[in-house]
Amino acid sequence: MRRVPGRTDHVVVVGAGFAGLSAALHLLGAGRRVTLVERDARPGGRAGRLDLGGYRVDTGPTVLTMPDLLDEAFHAVGESLRDRVELVPLHPAYRALFWDGSRVDVHTDSDAMADEVERFAGAREAQGYLRMRDWLSKLYAVQKRRFIDANFDSPAQLVHPDLARLAALGGLGRLDRAIGEFLTDERLRRVFSFQSLYAGVPPSRALAAYAVIAYMDTVAGVYFPRGGMHAVPAAMAAAAERAGASLRYSERVSGLERSGARITAVLTEHGRIPCDAVVLTPELPFSYRLLGRTPRRPGRMRHSPSAVILHAGTNRTWPVLEHHTLSFGAAWSRTFDEITRTGELMSDPSLLITRPTATDPSLAPAGRHLHYVLAPCPNTAIGPGPAHWGELGPAYRDALVDELERRGLHGFGGAIDEETLVTPADWTAQGHSVGTPFSVSHTFAQTGPFRPRNLVRGTENAVLAGCGTTPGVGVPPVLISGKLAAQRITGPPVGSARRASGRDGRATGTVALRRGAR
Repeated sequence: MRRVPGRTDHVVVVGAGFAGLSAALHLLGAGRRVTLVERDARPGGRAGRLDLGGYRVDTGPTVLTMPDLLDEAFHAVGESLRDRVELVPLHPAYRALFWDGSRVDVHTDSDAMADEVERFAGAREAQGYLRMRDWLSKLYAVQKRRFIDANFDSPAQLVHPDLARLAALGGLGRLDRAIGEFLTDERLRRVFSFQSLYAGVPPSRALAAYAVIAYMDTVAGVYFPRGGMHAVPAAMAAAAERAGASLRYSERVSGLERSGARITAVLTEHGRIPCDAVVLTPELPFSYRLLGRTPRRPGRMRHSPSAVILHAGTNRTWPVLEHHTLSFGAAWSRTFDEITRTGELMSDPSLLITRPTATDPSLAPAGRHLHYVLAPCPNTAIGPGPAHWGELGPAYRDALVDELERRGLHGFGGAIDEETLVTPADWTAQGHSVGTPFSVSHTFAQTGPFRPRNLVRGTENAVLAGCGTTPGVGVPPVLISGKLAAQRITGPPVGSARRASGRDGRATGTVALRRGAR
């Protein structure tokens, strides 16, 4: 594995989202002095917090899986995730509502899920589910160390016995066909393949290897942090500060100072921060502009679909909703064509409805409820541009409310007392390429060693992290990307995580917390 050469005592991490915070904790644990610079007034990045008339709204991801990856970051500085955040396992992980009026609860316990599948679709499908669960576990085990939790310097690294094992498991085939080997019920097949949308590719075109996302959701378990998803980056930032990091909020990075091939300082609106190395977690185009170089690729980058999100605080809720509810329309292939090829809004939408107050009522005023409705949509490269969403957004909001009411959430529109709508125009304004928060899609040409790498030619001591680089999109991969970026600087860990010595056993570093207006 290539490493950053030369001195790396002081590292500046740009961006306090999951990737930057993960990198910071792993760097601190390896004895580096860390300064974390964040443009917003609080940590979180995409996993931000909006205070809306007494409702505490998570502005980013709502599904938390693989908490061991978080615990690994906390452990790097001698702490524990569960000492900082109370995680509530969700049972069921999801409820799926279908176009024909049927529904199935998705449990992560194998016996409970087998019983549910048998009730829903019969004993043969239950046996198919158990075989698929075993396959998902084997698929994840083969990919974890070699293909997910790995820095790539060359496609030649794929030439390994684990690639043969992955092929033998069918991981190089198509996802929909692989799931179909185990399940014949169309509704169940959707439950275990919709996750490819996270990777930005329809199940009919996604590699079966991406069934590992279904493993994370439906086998490893789904959790909710009490206090909301934003509680997690807030806890990571607190742990980093306690370990000695300098956290500089409300400070925008404007440039990088360099001497030859090395970055010598990070320039912000408040001054100059000397450094020995830098980790850049913003969107790739912004990071490339800072570095003064965009790596050449054989073809243009393809991005994932975007999403319209309606955050609605209501004076009631609906018993049919679990914490996470998937509402599937009858259309499927056409839906993916609309949002990934033709650039149209879904004519028969499939929606994710999250009700965080089902688990933590404190996120809303007393007697109120918080709902998050996510509707996948085309990104602005193939669909409506940012300028169109000013007029399109309110009309689409009304269409979504009408659709929810048609699907059984009667009186949804009238129950709303606080709301905000997020569209691709908003994602664009936040700096996300082509109006999508889901970054570069996981086509074969943008996967593994073919994905934008976390080292950029021409700069010795800058490393990239975040969903645009290795390994990819989603909270677990982004946490791994921060760890991989740290390892480019420190080398892989030897034995258990180490803590740098200092007063009270804390990692050394200068604590300087700056807050103020953006």
